[in-house]
Amino acid sequence: MIPSKPPQDLTIGSIYQHLIRLAIPASMGMFFNTLYNLTDNWFAGKVSDDALVGLSISSIVFYLFIGLLAGLQNGTSVMVSTELGLKQPQQLKNIIRNCLGLGLAFSLVITVAGILFAKDAIHWLSTNDIITGLAWDYIEVLILGNVAFSLSAVGAGALMALGDTKSNRNALVVGFFVNLGLNPLLTFGLDMGVAGLAWATLIIKFASALYLLNILCKKLGYRPLPCLNKLVSLAILRQVLPASFNFFIMIIGSLMITGFVSRFGDYAIAGYSVGLRLEQVLLLPALGLNAAVLAISGQNYGAKNYRRIAETYRKGLILSLSISLVCIPVMIFLSPLMMSFFSQQDTIIDIGTTYLRIDALAFFCYVSLFISVATLQAIKQPDFPVVMGFFRQLLLPFIVNYLLIIKFDYSIEWVFGSVASIVFISMIVTLIYTRSQLKKLPHIN
Repeated sequence: MIPSKPPQDLTIGSIYQHLIRLAIPASMGMFFNTLYNLTDNWFAGKVSDDALVGLSISSIVFYLFIGLLAGLQNGTSVMVSTELGLKQPQQLKNIIRNCLGLGLAFSLVITVAGILFAKDAIHWLSTNDIITGLAWDYIEVLILGNVAFSLSAVGAGALMALGDTKSNRNALVVGFFVNLGLNPLLTFGLDMGVAGLAWATLIIKFASALYLLNILCKKLGYRPLPCLNKLVSLAILRQVLPASFNFFIMIIGSLMITGFVSRFGDYAIAGYSVGLRLEQVLLLPALGLNAAVLAISGQNYGAKNYRRIAETYRKGLILSLSISLVCIPVMIFLSPLMMSFFSQQDTIIDIGTTYLRIDALAFFCYVSLFISVATLQAIKQPDFPVVMGFFRQLLLPFIVNYLLIIKFDYSIEWVFGSVASIVFISMIVTLIYTRSQLKKLPHIN
């Protein structure tokens, strides 16, 4: 098989142009992926308010179990981009084959863990039997078919490192429109309820994985078969596990915050969940920029262009500030309108609006954290984000909210305010640390 065209060389040319060229397709893909999730929420709301709450709970729990795959996508991108910078084609082939092998191994672990522990996690978030039953109907399908998510993660990560964010965008855009047809067909036409939403997702994710892997094979000029070589796999895991653990911490933290929110009722959970999804929509340009920084810095790290990495970091932060200046007013002024699209229940709308307006104060903090973490991953320093994530998303929120909500019985606004304050402090510390690590690279000073 002859490669379709050579990988994009990100070690030369305008950094701004590379950032924008890679970030826009990545952001569009993530935008449609988030719309996809919001569509599921919308159809669940048409089934019943209980179904919306059940889907909200099961989505959080499912992301807890597939945290390994988030790290796999980032780890694949880092390892592939570095080998591209080093220009070692045989080692590149070994990296991709082992990423596929690790993906299949991770899927097996997720399936077993999901079967054993998913129900307990759902019951921890709600004691309503109807809601927990609906949540299990949804998550059971995805846990058993999670290999589709695994293969898709490897394909998307490898293509991103090759300078191709358009293929994953195409898969996510098409998936969104197919979902618009499958959701009503399976949920209402075949009377499958919320399980129909899960089956639609699984069908689309399998098709997306096959598409991405096919594009990857064409770009490489060969079909990499999954394998597990000890030395290569350990090198990949060195990048994958910290990123996975950081994502895992994030989901645990989200579960914990949801637990505190649940003290104010099931509708509070639904409002917080929808508000969180809407915030994710606004964060998508920043996440696309994060993917671009990871790919550009990774290739330049392999090529030892350390000054270019520092320049990518600086310009990434400048673009992040521009994104924030647009999105923050939207969160403050348009949040009631956005919430009203997903529920007519006043409590759900009010809680989501409150969350969005308070967390708007931390929007740039999130964006700059994304850029810093991507840069640290690219220069093969993935450990600090894990440590910071532990303090930012687990330890400090638990201590602060235990005191505010459990001990002193403060209102739900204090939950959201404490999260925003902790994110601000974490951003300052992470910015200082990332700059210090960049200065240690040769030829940066």
